Amino acid sequence: KNGYDGKQTNTADNSEQMAAARGYIRDGVDYLLISAANASGWDDVLQSAKRAGVRVILFDREIDTDPSNYEAALLSDMYFEGDLAVDWVLNNVPEPINLVLIRGQMGSAAEIGRSAAVLKAEKEGKLNIVADGTGGDTWSLEEARKVVEAAIAAKKDFNVIYAQNDGMAQGAVQALRAAGISHGKDGKVKIIGFDFNRFALRNVQAGYWDADVQCNPRQASEIEKWIRSGNIPKGIVYQQEIVLSTDTITDEDIEKHGINVDPGKGVITR
Repeated sequence: KNGYDGKQTNTADNSEQMAAARGYIRDGVDYLLISAANASGWDDVLQSAKRAGVRVILFDREIDTDPSNYEAALLSDMYFEGDLAVDWVLNNVPEPINLVLIRGQMGSAAEIGRSAAVLKAEKEGKLNIVADGTGGDTWSLEEARKVVEAAIAAKKDFNVIYAQNDGMAQGAVQALRAAGISHGKDGKVKIIGFDFNRFALRNVQAGYWDADVQCNPRQASEIEKWIRSGNIPKGIVYQQEIVLSTDTITDEDIEKHGINVDPGKGVITR
């Protein structure tokens, strides 16, 4: 239909991704597009692709490798996303800032970048990380909820939850609700998530959460344009991304920038 054959593998397991990539290289594909679950360990695969004449384009997430091992990359700047989030926290949360950090898959480009700004701010004495956990390899809502439940059980005093995706932010909020702890615009605990799912943006709009940081997934269509035109830029191209908060978000923002189904106005608790 589109003038080309496409194959894909959907997995959050790095070894499974690498095995699939090797299979595609053996199949003699022309292009190999990779959004790596983990930033490390890809050198052998990328060098095999290079030897086979397969043109590699990275998307969404960066890989820790020499730039000569891929042709181009269209990425979200995870470090910039972290800076946006931490700047919002520092500018909107009264001191002392006591933060629960809920990381995504450890070692992924998103986790590394989104954690960096928080760790830097703590080192500089601008905030305190009172609990540090992860949603695991699947960025699990349930695991995120357990992180917050453990912080509550340990009687940690916190006023910010910094969850590295929207699903984990939702799990964190579930733990707060179960414990009767207020959150959002008029609550004790400020909630910040990542990814711009429309359900998350509706929660921000309702004041149930406080802010969300964009991670723009609309990269496939842009890469397709590159390939069809034969004009593939060299090196890394970063997408422009923003943060939206309860005080600034509009319906137009949600329509224009949000991803996945829009549940409509109001608090989304599921």
